Amino acid sequence: MAARGEGTCSPDEEGEEEVEEMEEGGSEAGDMEEEEEDGGGESRVYVPGLQPLEPGEELEMERSAYRLYHQCQTGAPCLSFDVLRDGDGEGRETFPLSMLLCAGTQADTALSNRLIVMRMHNLYGTEKDSEEEEQSSDGESDEDEDVEKKPQMELAMVPHYGGINRVKVTKRGEQSLAAVWSEKGQVEIFDLRLQLEAVHSSTAMAAFIKQNKEATPLFSFSGHMTEGFAIDWSPKVPGRLVSGDCKKNIHVWEPREGGASWQIDQRPFSSHTKSVEDLQWSPTEATVFASCSVDQSVRIWDIRAPPNSMLSANEAHSADVNVISWNRTEPFLLSGGDDGLLKVWDLRQFQSGRAVASFKQHSAPITSVEWNPVDSSVFAAGGADDVVSQWDLSVESCDVGRRADGLKELPPQLLFLHQGQKEVKELHWHPQLPGILVSTALSGFNVFRTISV
Repeated sequence: MAARGEGTCSPDEEGEEEVEEMEEGGSEAGDMEEEEEDGGGESRVYVPGLQPLEPGEELEMERSAYRLYHQCQTGAPCLSFDVLRDGDGEGRETFPLSMLLCAGTQADTALSNRLIVMRMHNLYGTEKDSEEEEQSSDGESDEDEDVEKKPQMELAMVPHYGGINRVKVTKRGEQSLAAVWSEKGQVEIFDLRLQLEAVHSSTAMAAFIKQNKEATPLFSFSGHMTEGFAIDWSPKVPGRLVSGDCKKNIHVWEPREGGASWQIDQRPFSSHTKSVEDLQWSPTEATVFASCSVDQSVRIWDIRAPPNSMLSANEAHSADVNVISWNRTEPFLLSGGDDGLLKVWDLRQFQSGRAVASFKQHSAPITSVEWNPVDSSVFAAGGADDVVSQWDLSVESCDVGRRADGLKELPPQLLFLHQGQKEVKELHWHPQLPGILVSTALSGFNVFRTISV
């Protein structure tokens, strides 16, 4: 049935959903925190992956390391999500903030899955500004202020038969479309109009819930003949899509007039020898895309020259290459693999097969990478080691002052290590909210901005 508010987000009196805020003193941790040694009282720096916690020890979140932090859950965990652009403007930094996300669940049974549109709003930062404190001292009670500042969330959910491996969203004219890779071996396109209307209006939400409809795709494609995870919308040609499967095949979708159907070439792009894990269109060239694979390669393709790739780094990683991200303004491609490595590739030197930078900070496979959409030198990565890392390639060794003993071996480009989630699956910078990062994991969603970005 169409529903909202599964999981731990409890409705308030007006029927809105609350985003649960992280409690202070929990087991969450941010940045690289200093801790007291039991014996001499000297401080040491805790770095994830370098030293295990002792029995009975737990990390506490350092709230001063965050400008904003919220967490929420949606019932069944979401393996994938994407950010929907809204009409509230670019570069928004004034609290309260709001955002729209589209996500797909991986539930215990095929019938229990949902395609979700969520609206988070009334998101305040971790610190009160002086004006708010002044108002509070003028007679405004803290309790009233806490109620006013309670984060809110609306969920518009439709049943989807089968777990959702990957979700990517785009705008095509007035349409907001979601491309969904399903574990049942189909790629489906959904129009999100009704769900978007529902999260913005209580009247529309009531009608939406009353309809009680299963998700019906605008269009679906079963030609892959197996499931997959790789999918991407073109940023240059509205409605153009590329999808890749676990058998190594890649198909390009061309939109037809009318907005409800696509032409898909049945002959696949097929230079990979194993599962295609991720795909990214070039942000500048409409016919060019990149791919990565379990065969350890990263490849560059041009849809005008099927069926083989134009360029390749055949041994890009020493294990499966899981994820890639194409820098929006610089000729750089970022990759992450099962070897725990993050690599930066200069596309002008790509054929050499050598990355221009390589970082080994994560202690488990990399599950998500993304360049910051505003600052071309900054990127984020998530891993199966339960860590989200933030990096800045513009930082050089000479820029870094005196460092504590525990930090001397860390690369100077490493800005921040965020913890607290279990099995981080995917992350995205919000394109309209500078510095805001959203991550999903088996334990739910985190929405945060660190002091570093």
